[in-house]
Amino acid sequence: MGLTYFRRYRMEMTLENLGRLRDDGPWRDDGYRFLPFEEDLIREHAQAKFQSFRSEMDAHIFPCLARRDGCLRLMREIADRTTFVPSATWLLRYQDRPGGRPMPVGTIQGLQHDEWGSIQNLGVMPEHRGRGLGAALLMRAAVGFRSAGMTKMHLEVTTDNTSAIRLYERVGFRRARVVYKACEVAGVSG
Repeated sequence: MGLTYFRRYRMEMTLENLGRLRDDGPWRDDGYRFLPFEEDLIREHAQAKFQSFRSEMDAHIFPCLARRDGCLRLMREIADRTTFVPSATWLLRYQDRPGGRPMPVGTIQGLQHDEWGSIQNLGVMPEHRGRGLGAALLMRAAVGFRSAGMTKMHLEVTTDNTSAIRLYERVGFRRARVVYKACEVAGVSG
C-alpha cells in the first residue's frame, strides 16, 4: 500500500437561478420515479450508490463505495449528521414494465455547510446514464437546498471524471479550485 494523491475540482453554483437545471429529460415517461428522502429508503440509497460507484474511479479514492456494506454504513452516517438536508436527498427508481419490481438506480445526498449546500454523492447506475437523470437529481437537490435557506451549493469531482465534469458545467457549476485527496492505494509503493 502506498499513499497516492487524487486531484479533484471543487465546483460551485449559486441557487439564485436554477433555469439551467431541467426536469424534462427523455426519461420522463420511461418508468423512472424520483422519491424524496425517507428513513426506510436508506437501504435503497445504499444499493443505488454501490451499483453506481463500485466500478468507478471514486471507489479507489473512497473504498467504502466499492462495498455494499460500506455504502450502507456511509448512507447511515450521512443521514445521521446534524447537517443532513433531507430535502436535498433523493432516490431514483426504475420499473421496466407495469407490475415489475422497481429497482434503485440513482441517488443524491445533501449536507449543509454554513450557507452552502454540499452534494455528497451523485450516482446513477452506468446502464441508466445519458438520459438526463443526473441533471434531474441535481435539480431536485438544488431546489431542496434553496427551500432550506441555502444560496449556493458545491461538490467535488475527480479531475479525470470528464463526463461528470461536463454534466456539472452544463447545468451551471463552475470550477472554483483544485483540491487533493490523499488515499492509501494497493499496488502503489511509497
